[in-house]
Amino acid sequence: MNLFKKVFPIVIVATPLIGIAMPAIPGIHSQEKNDSIGTVVDEVIWVVGDEAILKSDVEAMRIQASMEGVKWNGDPDCAIPEQIAVQKLFKHQAEIDSIEVTDAEVAQQVEYTINGWLDMVDGSRERLEEYKHQTLTQIRNELREEMKDRQMVQKMKRKLVEDIAVTPAEVRRYFKDMPQDSIPFVPTEVEVQIIQQTPRVEAEELNRVKEELREYTDRVNRGDATFQTLARLYSEDPESARRGGEIGFAGRGTLDPAFATVAFNLTDPKKVSKIVESEFGFHIIQLVEKRGEKVNVRHILRKPIVSQESIEKALVRLDSMAVDIRDGKFTFEDAAAHLSDDKDTRNNKGLMSNNDVQTGRITSRFRMQDLPPEVAKVVDTMQVGQVSRAFQMINQRGKTVCVVVKLKNRIDGHKASISEDFQTLKDVVLQRRQNDCIHQWVVNKIKSIYTRLNDDYKDCQFEYEGWIK
Repeated sequence: MNLFKKVFPIVIVATPLIGIAMPAIPGIHSQEKNDSIGTVVDEVIWVVGDEAILKSDVEAMRIQASMEGVKWNGDPDCAIPEQIAVQKLFKHQAEIDSIEVTDAEVAQQVEYTINGWLDMVDGSRERLEEYKHQTLTQIRNELREEMKDRQMVQKMKRKLVEDIAVTPAEVRRYFKDMPQDSIPFVPTEVEVQIIQQTPRVEAEELNRVKEELREYTDRVNRGDATFQTLARLYSEDPESARRGGEIGFAGRGTLDPAFATVAFNLTDPKKVSKIVESEFGFHIIQLVEKRGEKVNVRHILRKPIVSQESIEKALVRLDSMAVDIRDGKFTFEDAAAHLSDDKDTRNNKGLMSNNDVQTGRITSRFRMQDLPPEVAKVVDTMQVGQVSRAFQMINQRGKTVCVVVKLKNRIDGHKASISEDFQTLKDVVLQRRQNDCIHQWVVNKIKSIYTRLNDDYKDCQFEYEGWIK
């Protein structure tokens, strides 16, 4: 995929065409205009390379930032388009460097974001849809592409600074003469253990999903419909469904293992694969093209629905287990190791791990806002050593699961000190050096790429120099 698309008109107009579906402009959800020819519905305000930044892009980011509580340095009317432009620079470089993001990584971030938004509106799907002027399905569809871009940008930034390091002596020098009111405050952090059990999907539901996929295969084989049409109509992977099920070229390591095994063994583009079960659900796959160590396929994803009865049964089982743990019949650690079906924590006695996207460091400590929202809400009221009641949540793979958690440790917020918080202080110094490196990279990148701004933005005080040439 080429990041930079050819841009022609500065003003985009809506022209009624009979029998032709006009594509929606991203970021415009409730701005209905009249149908007269020549009505302005959007405007290109910046061009970076061959990529346009639209007014609607800026407004969409403004709305989302407002939801997430983001504060801008300086005038938002200048800072927001600059931020979009900088992200395009990173994404462009990520594509040049073949930075890859897996479907699992995208799905995890999408569900985490949606759950966070729902938590802000007291769990009300209707209020979220009203605020966003979209259905939850539309929100999820847009988020998938956005989260993929965000992950590419984050990985590109980490690549740029991966060789930067700081020594203990540098850390001590940095903080030696720092005034007390400038020493960073370490927020409250917690360590959490978790036991997860996935509610059982009824056999009838599994059979229903598989029968649907067999029907799609039969329709393709009979010539009643194309695979692409069926994917657009029925696939529950919104991102690829819009492209007729096509996922784009991917390496084996970026795909679910079961999915990859079948995808890479396909040889005939006219054939449809057998039904494949992955961590996301059930698929049928059709080959598009192979290029060396990468493959491009189409797929149709169907997800079995977990019944409320099955969820309730799993919650009862976990509550019974929690009672036995509190009564000392066995430890939480033993239960996590032998009874949890969460492969990410099972072999670590249930201890959750936090992959810090800023530092790339994996730690067992979480700030409350970095925990899954459902877990944070429960842990916030717990005492150290306490085991929760069972509750349901959406896990990192977007599945409904039932869990109990134990608060293993809580470190209350405090002023950082070299003796107790060396790693935190080291991260501060490292972050400063990394930020300096990133800033200089952006400045150099701006010098080497074509940019054009509307006159309205030429008096802005930008973070990065060189936009105006």
